[in-house]
Amino acid sequence: MSTDFQQAREALGLRLRELRMSAPGGRLTGTQLAQRLGWPHSKIYKLENGRQTATSDDLRAWAGGVGRRDVFDELDARLKGFESRIRSWRRQLAAGHRPVQDSWNLEVGRSQTIYAWEESVVPGMLQTADYARHIFLRYADLQGSVRDTDAAVRARMRRQEWLYEAGRKFHALVWEAALHALICPPSVLAGQLDRLVGIIGMDTVELGIIPLGAALKIPAANGFWVLDDRLVIAEDWHAELWLDEADSVATYLRVWNTLRESAVYGTDAQNLICAARRALRSR
Repeated sequence: MSTDFQQAREALGLRLRELRMSAPGGRLTGTQLAQRLGWPHSKIYKLENGRQTATSDDLRAWAGGVGRRDVFDELDARLKGFESRIRSWRRQLAAGHRPVQDSWNLEVGRSQTIYAWEESVVPGMLQTADYARHIFLRYADLQGSVRDTDAAVRARMRRQEWLYEAGRKFHALVWEAALHALICPPSVLAGQLDRLVGIIGMDTVELGIIPLGAALKIPAANGFWVLDDRLVIAEDWHAELWLDEADSVATYLRVWNTLRESAVYGTDAQNLICAARRALRSR
């Protein structure tokens, strides 16, 4: 969980405590408020100390419980402000993968320069339709979400039109492991590797591969994308983090540039892709 998100959650907790302590009818103890709301006392403690994320219903109940229904809009605005930075897969995938892809398409369309780092898969902007289909199916199985695979694939393929627009630049870094990961059948991975070979040399794409044997200045952690100098999208198992603070963007760009020092480009990158393609013949 991001530090910024946790700080915002703790600040909301302090505001909730302040409202409890200054209730119009007199100060309420945590136990009194819990009884009034029909909650376990531990929930009061967790919300006030930033140990649990409130829901809108929680905030409405709190405002009513302390006799300050008028502050609900303020509390809910605080919640939406920091909740937008951590987008849980449970909420995002409630209607399937297509809406998530549509959100990405809007942000990518606003961008001129994109930096991406992926340690285990080929970046979505460079995926073939067949490869993307298997990625979506794997995640739908994991999350138990709606299978709108074909619609999601079409949305992701539309995003790739960005690569053919003048003035755009996609700087992609991929760990060599992604070239060998059989998240899909070997025949699908072969087609994906052929696609990567064809991408090298495009004037809108700079593709770097970090060899498995390369010396690394920092660990190869989870993937992330930096859109211009305004937004970072980092993916974890439970959620996506959308970070727009200048310090956070600068940190991720610094990580990307540090990883880049271990990458190879051009013919050397092409040789790694072709070696991975040849290795598929024995599988």
